[in-house]
Amino acid sequence: MIFSLLSSGAAPLELLLTLLLTLPGMMLALSVHETAHGYVAWKCGDNTARNLGRLTLNPLKHLDPVGFICLLIFGYGWAKPVPINTRNFRNPKKGMAISALAGPLSNLILGLIFAVLTGICWGFARYYTIPTNYGTDVAATLGVPILPSTVRTALLLLTDALHFTAHINFVYMAFNMIPVPPFDGSRVLLYFLPPRVYFGIMRYERQIMIGAMVGIMLLSNLGLSPFGWIASELTELVYLPISKGIFNILI
Repeated sequence: MIFSLLSSGAAPLELLLTLLLTLPGMMLALSVHETAHGYVAWKCGDNTARNLGRLTLNPLKHLDPVGFICLLIFGYGWAKPVPINTRNFRNPKKGMAISALAGPLSNLILGLIFAVLTGICWGFARYYTIPTNYGTDVAATLGVPILPSTVRTALLLLTDALHFTAHINFVYMAFNMIPVPPFDGSRVLLYFLPPRVYFGIMRYERQIMIGAMVGIMLLSNLGLSPFGWIASELTELVYLPISKGIFNILI
């Protein structure tokens, strides 16, 4: 993320503001994702994450230093994986698949919630910024109250923060559903593959992870990120109709 902002010539103040708006969304996405893994694993019979204090939304419990730095610099990263002991599951193969799917599913739900909030906030923001964008005469005709500039600015900043939180959750969902080790999609794939084939692939988990991360980062910085495209499409699909509806009701 920082890399792309610097490449675009962002000023230091813009860079700082972007980080302040995006960091809470990043922390929430990572924390909810890992907590969902541990919670579902606990419900399936494995209390390893619960015993280690990982069923919490405290981001400090889930941060991986290297993964967090990559997230800040490149826009893609990872958290400290929640430990899961499949031997505690009644059905190890099914329990692992459900626990793995819980993380991306939690990001999907969170992304939808924040996309709805973005739509509501943007609908009000469009309405209350009419005096600035179209003049006080138009605002008076429509009966739009003229808010202090600080309030309008705060409303726009809140909209940006909500929008990014929705976007990063959709990115994290799509990113983790890659069907190769060590991403969650590979754990789901285990449910459909014979164990011999799956564990044969898992022997090369580290090499596959490094190759996948390098490829993803290179594509991202060339403007070819499929995850960013998926996230943008999903976010707009939800928030645009809502914002238009709110705006039309207000005027």
